[in-house]
Amino acid sequence: MIGHLVTSGTFSLDGGTWEVDNNVWLVGDDREVIVIDAAHDASAILAAVGDRRLLGVVSTHGHDDHIDAAPALGVPVLLHPADLMLWKARHPDVLPSGELADGQLITAGGVDLRVLHTPGHSPGGVCLYAPDLGVLFSGDTLFAGGPGATGRSFSDFPTIIDSIRDRLLALPPETVVHTGHGDSTTIAAESPHLSEWIARGR
Repeated sequence: MIGHLVTSGTFSLDGGTWEVDNNVWLVGDDREVIVIDAAHDASAILAAVGDRRLLGVVSTHGHDDHIDAAPALGVPVLLHPADLMLWKARHPDVLPSGELADGQLITAGGVDLRVLHTPGHSPGGVCLYAPDLGVLFSGDTLFAGGPGATGRSFSDFPTIIDSIRDRLLALPPETVVHTGHGDSTTIAAESPHLSEWIARGR
């Protein structure tokens, strides 16, 4: 029910540009899927979808490395409205098809994903929780080893800590966390380190 590919490109913000590898996640069944974060390479994403129906793209946030390939897929794209300014910086001539809201349910191939608004890395950052699979798609909110970066425009460290503590670490410890970059982790592996992250971030 979960597919995965890694795509490579750049991330640009605040006048800087960095080479990045992004995780692209596909959720559904053998008939239909959604894509979580259409990063860099529309052709590779469509190849991973194959002959299944692509219902749409869910963007965990509006940073350009997570949305740059989204319009080229030709399907509805959902984004939290608080990140619209980031979207417009990358795609000034096209808007997302719809908005994400906290608590919203998105279904593909019999899999229900619940939207958790988790600001901090960006104002409109979200995670997607699939309770029946015991999986969280965390975007850039939580990684193996700590919170997402908060050193650039529109980000805030205390806010991301609140999001992680109140929304993510409250999930079952065995929940597998599929991240926007790098390796997956679990809630149990990350939760003991919250106080370390807070001390490091001050």
